[in-house]
Amino acid sequence: MIKYIDDRLGRITTYRLVLWVLIGLLGVAFLLSATGMLAYDPYALLFSTAFLVVACAATNWIFARVFEVPSNLESAYITALILALIITPIQSFNDLWFLAWAAILAMASKYVLTARGKHLFNPAAFAVALTYFTLNQSASWWIGDAYMLPFVLVGGLLIARRLRRFDLVLSFFAVALAASAASGGSPILALQRTVLYSPLAFFGFVFVTEPLTTPPTRRLRVIYGALVGFLFAPLVHVGSFYTTPELALLIGNLFSFIVSPKTTLALKLKGRVLLAPDTYEFIFSRPRKLAFAPGQYMEWTLGLQGPDSRGNRRYFTLASAPTENDLRLGIKFAKHSSSFKQAMLAMGKNDEIVASQLAGDFVLPEDPKQPCVFIAGGIGVTPFRSMIQYLLDTHQRRRITLFYASRSAGEIVYKPVFDRAERELGIRTVYTLTDTGNPPPNWEGRIGRISPEWIQKLVPDYRGCRFYISGPVSMVVDFQRTLQRLGVPPGQIKTDYFPGLM
Repeated sequence: MIKYIDDRLGRITTYRLVLWVLIGLLGVAFLLSATGMLAYDPYALLFSTAFLVVACAATNWIFARVFEVPSNLESAYITALILALIITPIQSFNDLWFLAWAAILAMASKYVLTARGKHLFNPAAFAVALTYFTLNQSASWWIGDAYMLPFVLVGGLLIARRLRRFDLVLSFFAVALAASAASGGSPILALQRTVLYSPLAFFGFVFVTEPLTTPPTRRLRVIYGALVGFLFAPLVHVGSFYTTPELALLIGNLFSFIVSPKTTLALKLKGRVLLAPDTYEFIFSRPRKLAFAPGQYMEWTLGLQGPDSRGNRRYFTLASAPTENDLRLGIKFAKHSSSFKQAMLAMGKNDEIVASQLAGDFVLPEDPKQPCVFIAGGIGVTPFRSMIQYLLDTHQRRRITLFYASRSAGEIVYKPVFDRAERELGIRTVYTLTDTGNPPPNWEGRIGRISPEWIQKLVPDYRGCRFYISGPVSMVVDFQRTLQRLGVPPGQIKTDYFPGLM
C-alpha cells in the first residue's frame, strides 16, 4: 500500500497535491457546516472561498504583469484556499473589504517583499499578520477544530510524504507540544487543547513545510521547525507581546532567509544536446555568483501562457559540477509530456528560464575517506554526474561504486564521464539493463535489476558505506528498504526521489 501511495505521489506535482488537499478540506468543512458540526454558514464559506480565489488570482495577475516575471496561478489558488481555511467565513458583505485586503497583501508580499528575487515570507501568514496590526482584524484559524483534525492529518501526511519533510514536521510538533505542556497548568489539558482545538496540525503540515520559505538542508530544517514550534506555543511571550501562529512563522521565515541561499537567476539557453532517445541535456550560461554543491537541485520556472494542470515550475537536479563554466540539466521527455516540458523542448538559443531555490543535502560526504555506493535509476543519474565530474576536475580519489540501471543500452547517459572516472580515479561503474528481453550483442555489462546479492559481492564492506539512491520514487523506496534489510544503518542512506521526473 505504501509503495502504491509513493508511486502515485511521485506522479503529482507538489503544488497540485497541496491544492487537492486544500480543496478536500474545504469540501469536508462545507459538509460539516451543513450538518451543524461546524458553527459556520456553509454558503458563507463557499462565498468567502470563491471571493478569495478570484481576488488572489486577479491580484497575482496584475503584479506579475507589473513586475514582468513568470507567475504560478496554482500558487495563487493555494494561498486563496489557505486564507479561506483560516479566516472566518464572512457574516455580511461589509466584511468583504477584509477578505480583499488579505488577498491583496498576500499576493503583494510575493512580489514586493523580496530579496535577490525570492519572497521572504509565507504570503498567507504575512497577510493575516499585517491585517492584525493595521486593521485590527486577523485570522481566527477556524480550521483548528476536533472534527476537522482527522482530515487535516490525512492530507498533511500526504503532503509531508510528498515533500520528504518529516524531519521538519516532527521537530515542529515535538517542540510545539513540549512548549505547550510546559506553559503552565495541567500538561494533559494543555496538550489536549493544543492538539484538538488549535491549528497545530494544519499549521505544521501546510504552513511550516512550504518549500520556498524553508531552509535547504536537513539540519537547518530541524532547527527551523524547532524554532517555529517554540514560538507557536500559545503562552510564549516577551513582556506583554504574545506570539501568534502567523508571527511564529514569519520569524521562522526570517531565520530561513538568513541561513539559506535565495538566488534567483534568469538563465539563457546556450545549447541543447541529445543524450539518448527522449533525453536531452540543456546547457545554460552560468553566472559567476552561483555557488553550489555537487548533487544539489534548483526550482525552474517558465513563463507559460495557459500551462496545463502540472503548472509552470519544476525541480531539476543540476547535472553540472561547480567546477564547470556552464549549468547543465539532464531531462527525459515522455511521449505525452507536460506543457512545461514541451515548452522546454521548444526553447531556442538565448531563450530564458528562471532558476531559483538552490537546495538539497544529497551531496558528497565531507570526509573524503568515507566509502560510498551510488545507486541510480534512469535519468536519476544526474546528481552522480555532478559529483563525479567534480571529483575529476579536482583530482579527488574516493572509494565510490556506482550501480547504474537503464532500461536499454541506448538510454545510458554520461557514460564518457563515468568511464573516465574509472580510468583516472578508480571509481567503478556497474551498468545494468532492466529490459532483459533484447540486450545488444556486444553488451559487456549486467542484465536485470540491481540486486542485494550484487551489492554484497561487489562491495564486501557495504555496511560501512554511505549509500546514495536517486531515481523514480518507487525505486528509491524499494532500495531504501532493501538496504535496511541488509543491515545498513538508516543514517548511512541518503535518498533523492528526483522531482525532475514529474
